[in-house]
Amino acid sequence: MKSKKNISYRIYSKKNLDMAEAKTKLLGVNNKLNAVDLLNIRLFLTIFSFIMILYLVDFGYLIAPLVSFLIYQLFFPVVVDTKIEKRSRILERDSLYFFEILALSLEAGRNIKTAIEVTTKNIDSELSDEFKKVIKDVNYGKDLDEALEDLKYRIPSDTVNNIILSIRQSNIFGNNIIDTVYSQISYIREKRILETKAYISKIPIKISIVSVIFFVPLLLLLLLGPMLLNLI
Repeated sequence: MKSKKNISYRIYSKKNLDMAEAKTKLLGVNNKLNAVDLLNIRLFLTIFSFIMILYLVDFGYLIAPLVSFLIYQLFFPVVVDTKIEKRSRILERDSLYFFEILALSLEAGRNIKTAIEVTTKNIDSELSDEFKKVIKDVNYGKDLDEALEDLKYRIPSDTVNNIILSIRQSNIFGNNIIDTVYSQISYIREKRILETKAYISKIPIKISIVSVIFFVPLLLLLLLGPMLLNLI
């Protein structure tokens, strides 16, 4: 395994490895792929598409380089980043309930670590899995602040990261963490309301587009159909 890793590090530049490593962290603790795996998949898809187009498509020698180049360049923006954005929405969706339970645990007089433990045991979600990793790191000897610092590199949502930052600051400076968490919860709730209103406001536009594409041509066909039949 070590020799394979050394070979991979010789094939790929440090910049690409660092970029892929950052992406794999943002895919979360449940992600089974590492940075080298992602880069290998991209390389394999590029080579495979080049060979298939070269042999199966007329003028493949002209098309294959272009398609392979596009696959190589768009693999991370289209495939990986899309998955990260989807995960960001899931984490923000989970965050409201998770941090409400966390705030209740803190109100019961528990410290931050114990409150996180209680919350993760009672909630099964992707965000809960990330905080379980925090508790695991602390049990293995990491400082809580250090574990929370590592957590932000696995969270692609700025909203959730802001709450994590507030928890870290409260843990370091002794601020009133309960008020901090509740203020962040209010912010998340308000943000979700605004996002829902924005989505609702777009519905008439989508309906108009669908009407233009499907119903208007059908209506014209119904109105002009008899005239066309008479002419024929």
